Amino acid sequence: MSRLPINSLAYALLEASRIDAAVLAGQSLADGLLGRVDPLARPAVQDLVYGSLRAYGRGDYFLGRLLDKPLADDAVRALLLVAVYRLETRPDIAHTVVDQAVTAAGEVAGGRCRGLVNAVLRAFLRRQAELSADLAGDAVAAAQHPDWWLAELQAAYPETWPAIVAAGNAPPPMGLRVNSRRIGRDAYQAQLAASGIAARPVGESGLALARPQAVDALPGFADGLLSVQDPGAQRAAELLDPAPGSRVLDACAAPGGKTAHLLERTADLDLLALDLKPSRCRRIADNLDRLGLHAEIKVADCARPADWWDGRPFDAVLADVPCTASGVVRRNPDAKWLRREADIASFAAAQARILDALWQVVRPGGKLLYVTCSVFPAENRHQIARFLARQAQARNRHEEQLLPTAEHDGFFYCLLDKLA
Repeated sequence: MSRLPINSLAYALLEASRIDAAVLAGQSLADGLLGRVDPLARPAVQDLVYGSLRAYGRGDYFLGRLLDKPLADDAVRALLLVAVYRLETRPDIAHTVVDQAVTAAGEVAGGRCRGLVNAVLRAFLRRQAELSADLAGDAVAAAQHPDWWLAELQAAYPETWPAIVAAGNAPPPMGLRVNSRRIGRDAYQAQLAASGIAARPVGESGLALARPQAVDALPGFADGLLSVQDPGAQRAAELLDPAPGSRVLDACAAPGGKTAHLLERTADLDLLALDLKPSRCRRIADNLDRLGLHAEIKVADCARPADWWDGRPFDAVLADVPCTASGVVRRNPDAKWLRREADIASFAAAQARILDALWQVVRPGGKLLYVTCSVFPAENRHQIARFLARQAQARNRHEEQLLPTAEHDGFFYCLLDKLA
């Protein structure tokens, strides 16, 4: 238990460094690491964690130049990474950052690293201009992505890969989806304006905020007037577009954003939502409850229909499959450093199993929407090409690859028809 004041920068640096150390040891941010931080300090800690992990390539390069030899203690190294990130982003409080990082160091490695932390951070400030200039010569440090990831992007997008990398390193935009069952988009935009929150329409029912906001600041959030959802993710319901009264399957549904959107925009759907873990299914239920919506929810592996399917075919299936998350890396900055090149093939194999399994439950004349939040072709257009070669009844009706931009994240969509 830390003895530092919860509202201090030292506390935020310490807690952020503990999370970074856990991530670099192999844990995912999705494991709820931020949930262990005091709620009062969570926004400050989250800013440090996400920022330092997005910029890990830079921080790792700087420490390699500043240290005579690699640090044996991962906790000390993580504290330096977080502090260097804060020094880069808040040069106006550089001396405070160094002081507070040294204070935080008193809680790490028995307090024996205070002198080292002080010396390294002061050396960084003295040499910052030189180090930053030299950084351009190191591809991983300059792009803040692993070398294999850069090679994948360069091969797939030889003209646009720098823009994809830049988007992956930037803070993400915040998009909203207005619950059309409860309020119109124009009416809700007016409520935002009355609260001093600027937004503009995107897509069919979305709003893009000029600046991210805490959900508590959004009028009507608790009452189900809206959900937070990236505009790119909102394409799923628009493309699947099931008819009223359809029998629909959302096969990998948690946390329920796409499930809810389907129910909001189309009346009387008979919708089954699946996910592997009870905790994730509870999130689906909680989100639907807040929005005043209903679906049948089952804990199940969608790739094993014998465990959950009653034999009645579905008119429409949404297959938002597990993937590398390479299109949403700015929201999941740990993915860049936890993933390995071999993971692409592993995900592609799992995706193929899911596709083949779910194709069985689509009625002849029905449709399946394949979705990833990836930009890697092996998970997207190459996956679909292999599937079409296996399945004579499948026809590719529509395909689109959204690359991450300032307006939306990266997604791949392919709408498949099952020929009667």
